[in-house]
Amino acid sequence: MDLHLKDKVVVVSGSCGIKGSIGETIVQRLADEGAIPVLIDRNDRGVGYAAELNERGIDSIFVKTDLTQPEQIEAAVKTIVEKYGRIDALINNQGVNDGVGLDASVEQFIDSLKLNVVSFFAMAKYCLPYLKASKGNILNIGSKVGMTGQGGTSAYAAAKGGVLGLTREWAVDLIKEGIRVNAIIIAECWTPAYDTWIKTLENGEEKLKSIVKKIPLEHRMTTPEEIADTCAFTISDRSSHTTGQFIFVDGGYVHLDRSLLTE
Repeated sequence: MDLHLKDKVVVVSGSCGIKGSIGETIVQRLADEGAIPVLIDRNDRGVGYAAELNERGIDSIFVKTDLTQPEQIEAAVKTIVEKYGRIDALINNQGVNDGVGLDASVEQFIDSLKLNVVSFFAMAKYCLPYLKASKGNILNIGSKVGMTGQGGTSAYAAAKGGVLGLTREWAVDLIKEGIRVNAIIIAECWTPAYDTWIKTLENGEEKLKSIVKKIPLEHRMTTPEEIADTCAFTISDRSSHTTGQFIFVDGGYVHLDRSLLTE
């Protein structure tokens, strides 16, 4: 299926994680569709990623940006528009499950919110004039933690709950502009960061097996490629009548009957 993304300028924040991370995989999927991925991140991996895309014939740039700093976000959007003259879609992907819980300071809680939800607002705010001009759309990357809780990560849970609220609020706000706003909700996805976390645990292999057993569909982790495919479809005009939705790519982890998990 042609998603009609060729030459669409798609801004992807938090896009310069390790190879195989969700953001980096989304960028690669967009490039496969002929889109123009714009990489927004503070990590200098973006220099190499953009160079690789250019070698493939994809007109991509990396704009180094600390997403906790609104003035840097504003400057990044200005750089993008100076080069391309338009923005067709925004994928808000940044975030870190940083374990800022009730034992943390108020300052740590606020700092976590700056990255995990305030940055979503700032990215949308500064991209919005150009999304209005293109009748583009916004896709927020969410987490099941915002709906189910996790324990020990108050700030991330609050932020991801906020992302869900913003998704619905913006869908209402922007419907008159013809701008769609949706969220992809991720549960257990096998990324390099997840692998690293498992390896820090004393009983990592046992923990991983216990998690996988709780994923109803095929008892396996979601792949970053499955997330990226859903993202590409959702921002495309093949999904032209979908807005205000929470789209779960999780193998049924959050919603399906627990009786499926009995042995």
